[in-house]
Amino acid sequence: MADDVPKGSGESETSESLKAFGEVLKAFRKRAALTQEQFAPRVGYSVPMVASIEQGRRAPSKKLVDKAEVVLDAFGVIRAAARPLTRRAGLAKWFEEWAELEPLAVTLNIFENRYLPGLVQTPAYAKTLFEKQIPALNEEQIETKMVARLERMQLIFDHPQTIYSFIFEEHVLRRQVADAEVMREQIDHILAIGERSHVDIQIMPASRGHHAGIDGPLQLLETEENTWYAYCEGQRTSQLISDPKEVSVLQQRYARMRTQALSVEASVGLLREIRGAL
Repeated sequence: MADDVPKGSGESETSESLKAFGEVLKAFRKRAALTQEQFAPRVGYSVPMVASIEQGRRAPSKKLVDKAEVVLDAFGVIRAAARPLTRRAGLAKWFEEWAELEPLAVTLNIFENRYLPGLVQTPAYAKTLFEKQIPALNEEQIETKMVARLERMQLIFDHPQTIYSFIFEEHVLRRQVADAEVMREQIDHILAIGERSHVDIQIMPASRGHHAGIDGPLQLLETEENTWYAYCEGQRTSQLISDPKEVSVLQQRYARMRTQALSVEASVGLLREIRGAL
């Protein structure tokens, strides 16, 4: 998975920057006369996770940095201490560049033929994928990845001016990677997202056979400067593409896929059919 399959251990290596940030966070927490047990729920993290961050063993997410800055009234010091940190907790190294681009997108197109992409997953669906990952993750690693995933899930809701287009292979929705209850909740979530005016969801039906995206998953992104990027991913590796000629080829493929997939309206009907069969 783009944002959950680790390279090596998948965890942020201990560095002087992480240690320094941890010391700053701990100093301001103590200044506020808060124990880790008192502080953790205020920023939405577990006590072990806060302890790991303070010890410099885990990189903080932007969400934690922003919340800690407010909760601890840190005068901008916590945000400043976080700037040297290059890793984002819970994200694979090869996905970080693309993750930095996602919040800057004015257009984001995603085709997926393996599993539902992180931006539209429910927490239960995402957690199931993490729990079944090979090599196995421990509870702390799963929590780290869940925090990163939940942060990314908010993009659709926090960026209503961004145009999102999703195309999923039909078998992605029929494959029960989790139990029926989780899959029903997941399809309900997709249907709800699809009702938003800035989101289009289409299904590539199994009956289509050959189509323009058969080579594999594809993501396309346009920034405010009207610069386009593409992202392609395999197992434990990926490619961020900025060459306009290469991006253009992938844009052509995605445009063809939109005509080959079911319409938005027909896709809603198929989603409801699949849900009813669960």
